[in-house]
Amino acid sequence: MKSEAGNRKDEESGTVCRVMVVDDSAIARGIVTRTLSEAPGISVVASVPNGLMALKALGNHDIDVVVLDIEMPELDGLAALPRMLELHPALKVIMVSAASQKDADISLKTMAMGAADYVEKPKAGLGGADAFYAELVRKVRQHAGAGAQSVQERHAARLARPSQPKAAATPAGPAPNPKASRRKETFPRPEIIAIGSSTGGPQALAEVLKNIPPSLTQPILVTQHMPATFTGLLAQHMTRYSGRLAAEARDGERIEPGRVYIAPGGKHLVVEQAAAGGLLVRLDDGPPENSCKPAVDPMLRSLARIFGDRLLTIILTGMGCDGLKGCEAVVQAGGRVLAQDRETSVVWGMPGAVTQAGLCSDVLPLQQIGPAIMRIAGGEGERNERS
Repeated sequence: MKSEAGNRKDEESGTVCRVMVVDDSAIARGIVTRTLSEAPGISVVASVPNGLMALKALGNHDIDVVVLDIEMPELDGLAALPRMLELHPALKVIMVSAASQKDADISLKTMAMGAADYVEKPKAGLGGADAFYAELVRKVRQHAGAGAQSVQERHAARLARPSQPKAAATPAGPAPNPKASRRKETFPRPEIIAIGSSTGGPQALAEVLKNIPPSLTQPILVTQHMPATFTGLLAQHMTRYSGRLAAEARDGERIEPGRVYIAPGGKHLVVEQAAAGGLLVRLDDGPPENSCKPAVDPMLRSLARIFGDRLLTIILTGMGCDGLKGCEAVVQAGGRVLAQDRETSVVWGMPGAVTQAGLCSDVLPLQQIGPAIMRIAGGEGERNERS
């Protein structure tokens, strides 16, 4: 484990991400703490066994990111999460859950409650789980983003606002570019809708789908960055939120009007034309793209080839730039792209990338995206633009 002097050196060298680890297992807590402490630019400032002690630690330390287990005695992660965010709205909380159906369902609920992300515990235990550790370090760094401050900045902030809670941090991602162009063109009514999302996506998807009434008949294809256990549960949640059938896509199934197809974890969702007419789902087991599987880009490339200017694409909150290359293909084929705005995104990475590239017809607050889809795909968009 990095020594106290090593942590102090990291802090003195400039920007550092300050982390608290919360897990009732002393072994798991120790391994996670050591892994994060050994990563450059990360300082573990607290390591505690339950939610009650975590709340106390929040009052004693400046913390950017919390790695929070779900099942713990005294105060579990589900109960501790809203109390943490009430104390510090800018706090980024990464849930750590087992791969069981029960824990996956709880993790989705925590994201609806404000958790920033989740990491799935390896089935074989924490020993030797290199992929788990690498993902955890990557997500801690990504979520720290603009929230990580230098020691000098923290001290100045405390002097300036000694009694104020932390202000909400600006979501991490590219800085706004006022010169980024927005495409103002007319389009035919889309025949299919594609949505790409990542961090914060489950909440955003629920908000979008609940604002699309059943009268919209175009099929909706969704790629959300999630492991396999979670995507099936996501489909169940989206069915409840949207009032239309949402399910994990199955290889070879026909795409039907009005349904929501969600890319299963571990497979890319692509579409091909059937020999007898219509469209078929194909699940691609190729390598990850943009470090993601499923990835948004393969889905968009396949749809752009088939639908051209009759494709409507929505890029919601998420880290990284997955979807950028796919949106380039959509625009080259004549299709339309909408993106979630910075202010309502948990992380403005994916929507920020397509906005910065000038690929969007519009950049909208989350609450306006569902109504915009209805205007465009319900047949009103072209008439309004031409009037």
